[in-house]
Amino acid sequence: MNEIKTKRPRQADIATMAGVSVSTVSRVLANEPGISQSVRQHILKVAAESGYPTRGVAGTMPGGLALIASDGMTGGLSVFYEGIVEGLRAAAAEAGMSFEIRLIRENKATAEVVSDHMQTANAEGLFLVGIDPSAELRRHLEENAVPCVLVNGTDPRLRLDGVSPSNFFGAYEATRRLLDAGHTRILHLTGSHRHTIRERSRGFEAAIAEVDGAHGCLVPMTFHGSASQEAHELTTAKLAENAGYTAAFCMNDFIAVGVLEAVTEAGLRVPDDFAIMGFDDLPCALMTDPPLSTMRVDRAALGREAVHLMAARFRDRTAPARQICHAVTPVIGGTVATPATHAPRH
Repeated sequence: MNEIKTKRPRQADIATMAGVSVSTVSRVLANEPGISQSVRQHILKVAAESGYPTRGVAGTMPGGLALIASDGMTGGLSVFYEGIVEGLRAAAAEAGMSFEIRLIRENKATAEVVSDHMQTANAEGLFLVGIDPSAELRRHLEENAVPCVLVNGTDPRLRLDGVSPSNFFGAYEATRRLLDAGHTRILHLTGSHRHTIRERSRGFEAAIAEVDGAHGCLVPMTFHGSASQEAHELTTAKLAENAGYTAAFCMNDFIAVGVLEAVTEAGLRVPDDFAIMGFDDLPCALMTDPPLSTMRVDRAALGREAVHLMAARFRDRTAPARQICHAVTPVIGGTVATPATHAPRH
């Protein structure tokens, strides 16, 4: 008696049974991101029931939703956050985590709005990218045990997982480079409500405090309009005071570009008469003359690490929160002289 062999279903058959396109089935079986968790699970269920081999297809991990501060993503720092998103997408795909992204104004990130976004995305985990949660949202996340990872953010109470650049030590190192080059009167152009940026100011102040006779001046920025233009105007005004400042540590590279323009227009030589350190190592750092000396942030690594934190949180939702700090590395550039070629200033 001949046995009747069951024909193995094709992806097209699964698509027909699941009521979706063949490309959607292909993306789910390849662990690609961008598919909602409900659709992913439905397709995997249909595939398994029809006898299609799904061993090795990671589709059981809960989904994640990334809310990104729209001011950062649509403003000058978009390139910074694009790198983070790249890392988030890549790591989510590797982990088999369905993953969606939404832009949101930070002041609109209320518990109700965030809950609605998560429900629509069928997400269990929340990534807050460039957003410090309000007290109300923090309470909601804690009371409802919502897995949450702050990306490029820190929780001062260490109740939420987070990953960020080494803002304190990076700023400390940047300022030390200026001090080691002989500069003892240094401007720090900065301004933000975010904990990460406050850490950079703390690093600046710590480095200044270690050197006898050194003086640091915080120059607050409002960020109304172009950051580079505002930095240009503030630096021009500071130079006009003739207060003896010979260097600046800037909160980010866009600000450093404005400082460099103002210093050059004032007839000062960079780095001989005036030195500049940026932060982030954005593409513009290579476009100035001379190229900016800055601190490199591995933005994609922040995104990848955030997904690893979320996966760990899904496995153990009662574990203590973790804050992972990624080292930042100096980029030599040409706006700070090396100690060997720079005479100490008195």
